Amino acid sequence: MTFFDIKHIAFEILNYRISYVELIGTVFGLISVYLATRANILTWGTGIVNVAFLFILFYQVQLYADMFLQVYFFVVTLFGWYNWKNLKAHKQGITTLKLNHKIWLVFMILAGTLIVGFSLSKIHLYLPHYFKLAATYPYVDSFVMVLSIVATTLLAKKKLETWYVWILVDVLCVFLFFQKGIVFLGLEYVLFLCLATYGLLNWKKQIQHD
Repeated sequence: MTFFDIKHIAFEILNYRISYVELIGTVFGLISVYLATRANILTWGTGIVNVAFLFILFYQVQLYADMFLQVYFFVVTLFGWYNWKNLKAHKQGITTLKLNHKIWLVFMILAGTLIVGFSLSKIHLYLPHYFKLAATYPYVDSFVMVLSIVATTLLAKKKLETWYVWILVDVLCVFLFFQKGIVFLGLEYVLFLCLATYGLLNWKKQIQHD
């Protein structure tokens, strides 16, 4: 058993065994989201640790869409870090999306969910050597994946709408992770839901002050 195995337990609470992988991913996720609600650029540094450990976790519980999502998060984290530095240098703050961009995003989210969901429902057949078990909840998981891609991209561009999308993601993840028995991570998403609501309100205030 290695440190990165979900059977390597850090501690137990109310008969729920928390692995080191889930613990580290969860703690750094909370720190990263809190920093994002404050529009603090350090959100991207802590986010790198979060996505690395969640990649390992999701592979072991067969949530493959969420696993692949962490790769995207890593790339966008680097972009977000760079972009926020540029925005700060040019004294540019939080902005909002135009209506036509919002309509386009809705279409992309629905289309992306169907495509990714179908692909992941068959991934154990396409790549049986790497994915021995079928994906669980492939369409819900894919919806979360696509929404999270959109939300992270909006966050990297400092768009207010990122928090509306994150709120939806958090609600879905609470359901999904409790169903998969990842209780500690599911509870984290309850906190994420509260933080996303706080982030929305805080960013609105910052827009009014800019």
